[in-house]
Amino acid sequence: MVGNKGSQPGGAERRLQDLGIHLPATPTPLGSYVQTVQTSNLLFFSGMLPIVDHKPKFLGRLGKELDVEAGREAVYTAALNVLGAAKEHLGSLDRVTRVIRLSVFIATSGDFFDQPRVADAASDLFRDVFGIEKTSVRQVIGVASLPLGVPVELDVIFEVAD
Repeated sequence: MVGNKGSQPGGAERRLQDLGIHLPATPTPLGSYVQTVQTSNLLFFSGMLPIVDHKPKFLGRLGKELDVEAGREAVYTAALNVLGAAKEHLGSLDRVTRVIRLSVFIATSGDFFDQPRVADAASDLFRDVFGIEKTSVRQVIGVASLPLGVPVELDVIFEVAD
C-alpha cells in the first residue's frame, strides 16, 4: 500500500508513475449496471468492491474472519479499482479536479470499531495520487454484510474537468 506521502509535484498520472502504481483494468460489472456515470462535471462510481480478475480478493467480516490490515488491503484494492475505472472513463486521471465524497462501507462482526483506520487506506491513496488539496469529505459505515461476502465497498464521487 501507499505510505504517507502527502501531495507530490505533477499531476495524478505523474504521481501514479512516481509511486509505482499500476492500475487494474476496470472490473466488469457483476450485475445490470455500469461502473461509471458522468453528469456535467461529476463522475459517479458504482459501489467498488475488492475484485481482482472478476473474483473477490477478500471475503469475510472485519473483527471476525479479517483483521484491520486485511481490511486496509481490501479497501486499497477497491480504491485501485476506482482509479482504474476513472482512468478508463476519463482517459487521464489528470482530469480529476477534486475527490468530492468517499463513502466506505465495512462489513463487521458487530463489535469492530476501527473502521476509520481501515477507510484511511482509500483516503491515503487518493491523497497521494491527487494531492492533499483535493481530499474529500468521508463517511464510514459498518454494515452486517456486503455483496458476494466481501468486507468493503466504496461509493465515490469525483469532480472532473472537461
